[in-house]
Amino acid sequence: MVRLYLASSSPRRRELLARLGLPFTVLPVKVDEAIDVNRPPGRLVETLAACKARAARVEEGLVIGADTIVVCGGRIFGKPRDAAEAISMLSSLQGTSHEVYTGVAVRRVEDEFLAVGHEVTTVKFRPATKWEIDLYVATGEPMDKAGAYAVQGLGAIFVDHIEGCFFNVVGLPLARLNTLMKECGADILSLRKDLIDRGGIPRDD
Repeated sequence: MVRLYLASSSPRRRELLARLGLPFTVLPVKVDEAIDVNRPPGRLVETLAACKARAARVEEGLVIGADTIVVCGGRIFGKPRDAAEAISMLSSLQGTSHEVYTGVAVRRVEDEFLAVGHEVTTVKFRPATKWEIDLYVATGEPMDKAGAYAVQGLGAIFVDHIEGCFFNVVGLPLARLNTLMKECGADILSLRKDLIDRGGIPRDD
C-alpha cells in the first residue's frame, strides 16, 4: 500500500483528502509563501505547491502539496493579515466575479518525481453591504482563507454561483489530484480497492 502524506496544516484540505477513504499522514511544513505578483497565477500556485511537497521529510510514499490564491481584477489575494485586510478583500469581491487558483503537487519520494498542475474556478459574489462584511469578518472565519472567505462555511452566503470545480475553491481539487497521482503510478480507486481487499475498510455495499 502506497503511503500518502499531506504537506499542509489546512483542516479543509485534510477533510477533503479524508473523503477519498484512504489513510494519510498530515505533515505541516514551513515554506516562504510570499506572493510574487509578477508571476502568472497558475505558475505561482504550482511553484508554492511544489515547494510544500518537497519540504516534507519522509523516506517513501507520495507527498501532496497545495496552495490557493484568489485573483480579482488582476489583483492577487492570499490570506488576510488582519481584519482590516479581510474587509478590504471582501469589499473588492462583492458584486463581481473572481478566479480561485489552486496549485497541486504530488511528489514520489523514492525517485523524487514531481507531478504538478493547477485548477481554476470562477466564483461570482452577490452584492453585499458593509454591515454584512463587517459582521462576517467578526466571526473570525475569513482569517486563514485565501480571499478572506470559506465557500463551505458562512462565506457561502455571499456566493451567487460557481463555474468549475467546487473543491478547488475549498482548497484541494480532488479530480486534479487524482490525475497527478496517476502520473506517479497511484490511482486513487485502485488504492481504495487494495485497501478493501486487505480488509482495511468495509465495502460500500
